[in-house]
Amino acid sequence: MTEDVRFYFDVGSPAAYLAWTQLPGICAQAGARLVYKPLLLGGVFQATGNTSPASVPAKLRYTQLDYERHARKYAVAFVSNPHFPIITLWLMRVVTGVQMHHPERLQDLLHVVFQALWVDALNLNDTAITARTLAQAGFDPAGLQALAARPDVKARLREVTDEAVAMGVFGAPTVFVGEHMFFGQDRLDMVREQLFG
Repeated sequence: MTEDVRFYFDVGSPAAYLAWTQLPGICAQAGARLVYKPLLLGGVFQATGNTSPASVPAKLRYTQLDYERHARKYAVAFVSNPHFPIITLWLMRVVTGVQMHHPERLQDLLHVVFQALWVDALNLNDTAITARTLAQAGFDPAGLQALAARPDVKARLREVTDEAVAMGVFGAPTVFVGEHMFFGQDRLDMVREQLFG
């Protein structure tokens, strides 16, 4: 039976970006199915009492260095975004809506948003910049706005966030292989080991 790898993520997490660059390849090599689980990291923080590294200056400095180390290890581009933290409620509703209603476009959307945030370091807290970035990538900002406003999309994002908290998730990215939980971009070797046994 094909193993499911559940990837709980928020695009506002640089660690989630780094994990996203690696997980498809790991899963393909293992013959596993990568299941995307978009959640609202702010909701997870509120439910668990966790906080962003940005709230602790020393932790923020260290995590930025660690992200740069992992980007070099993974041979991917990475730029610390000066606009961090990003308020991702709308973006994560869009990701959820595209996954639900246009799943064939999910990877395109993740690529453009992760690229904008963690390679181009754009300020996606600015709605005009966000709309322009999405439009340049072939998405209709007005259509995405309507999608993000759908009650079923809002409900699904809440459901996945609540599901994650109930499973012990306290941050993003969090990956599950079966019942085995792995937190952070720095646990992907363990994900690989779990898959390959």
